[in-house]
This record gives sequence, C-alpha cells and structure tokens, in this order.
Amino acid sequence: MAHADGPVLLRREGAVAQLVLNRPRNHNALDVEAAQALHACCSELSGDPGVRAVIIRGEGASFGVGGDLASLRHDAPATAMALIEPLHASIKMLAALDAPVIASLRGNVAGGSMSLAMACDLAIAADDARFNLAYINVAASCDLSGSWHLPRLVGLRNAMAIALLGESLDVREALRLGLVNRVVPAAELDAATDALASRIAAGPTLAYGRMKRLMRQSFDNDLPAQLDAERDNFRASASTEDFREALDAFFGKRAPRFVGR
Repeated sequence: MAHADGPVLLRREGAVAQLVLNRPRNHNALDVEAAQALHACCSELSGDPGVRAVIIRGEGASFGVGGDLASLRHDAPATAMALIEPLHASIKMLAALDAPVIASLRGNVAGGSMSLAMACDLAIAADDARFNLAYINVAASCDLSGSWHLPRLVGLRNAMAIALLGESLDVREALRLGLVNRVVPAAELDAATDALASRIAAGPTLAYGRMKRLMRQSFDNDLPAQLDAERDNFRASASTEDFREALDAFFGKRAPRFVGR
C-alpha cells in the first residue's frame, strides 16, 4: 500500500498506515483534488483489516490550514459541496475503523484541518503548533465535524470562544483545553508519533474499535442504553483471540502477543 505522489499520500509500514497531506507549498490547504484523494485513501484503509494504527500528518512545516480559499472564489457553494462531501465521508470512515487514528500536528492547524485533527482519536503536537478554528474569520460556519468534536473536547463555553472569536491558540493552551494529548519538541514529533503508533499497532485492535465507539456514543445515550452497549461489547470482546491471549499471558506471567483478532 503506497501512493507515491498526489495531494494525499498513503504509506504502509507493517500494521501502521500513514495518511500524509501533501501540498506543503500551500500549507496543505484542502482543495477538491485533495478531498477526493483523502476519500480514496480512507476507502482503501477501510478495506484493509491488517491496518492496526493510522497516523495523519502534514508534509512540510504545517499540518494544514483548512480549505483552499483560492478554490472557493468561483461558485463557492458548488465548490464547497465538492470539498465537503468527500471529506465528510472520509471522517465517517476514519471513525468507523477499529484502528485508532493519531493526528501528528506541527505548525499551522487551522480551519478544516483543525476539524480533521479533532476527529482523530489521539493527537500529539509539536511545540511549534498553532491552532485557529478560523471559519468565522471568513464568515463561514464549520465543517468536517468541528461543531461535533470541539464542545466534546473542551466544553461548550470554551468551544464558543474558540469558534466565535477566531483567535489563535498556542500549543500549551491547546494541551490545557484538551485539544491535544501530548506536546513534544518539534524535532521529536515524528519519532514520538511513530512510537505511539507502533505501541497501538501491537495492541488489541478489535477492543480498540469497540472502545472508540462506546466513548463516542456515550454522549448520545442515557445510562441504561450505555450499560447495555457496554455489556454487548464486552461479551463480543470475550470471544476474540486477543482476549484469550490476554488471559493466558496474565496467568502465565508474560507480556501478551496480540494479533488484532
């Protein structure tokens, strides 16, 4: 699995897949071609059960600055739809993966690119990362799940300030608010991301997927419904090879060797 060129690259190293936003001269702004390429790559990931961790990162100095504003100057409503449809489909596919998705963030993380980062399961950021939801600065509401993830990550009042004021946040503030899980020196970002992905790829992939879905649906369920979902998912987990391996390893006093099944 490797897409060697184009606005989004898909690379595979063992059980880890990387989605690379590859328009560095444009700070990885998302145009229609990039949106379609991301959709194609996510479709490929969705059909590959061997993928057990996914990294999304940007080529060059920035993760991304959101939608390509130049492309929106002509027939903005039609262009917006051509951008949004494949991007939204991509986010749905990433959320449905059992494999956890890690955002690796540096430089500018703005607009739709910030929404994409928030849609990932985990986020690790370089100490030079800067965040701005930015939509309001171009008189737009948000897309790419920004309005769904932001209040869940930072709380409603903080989300309102980030969305309505259009101000930039440095990485320390992003960490304090819960927009990212970890901050590392910029020179160490790739190595730290790879280490985290390798750790996750060696884990119980089906259990990760069930945990991801339980966490997301918990905001929409009442307690009895969530308890029922937890029961059903635990029962399903108990029938997996990885669950049996975990128990054998525990009682054998050794580290488990998960296979993702």
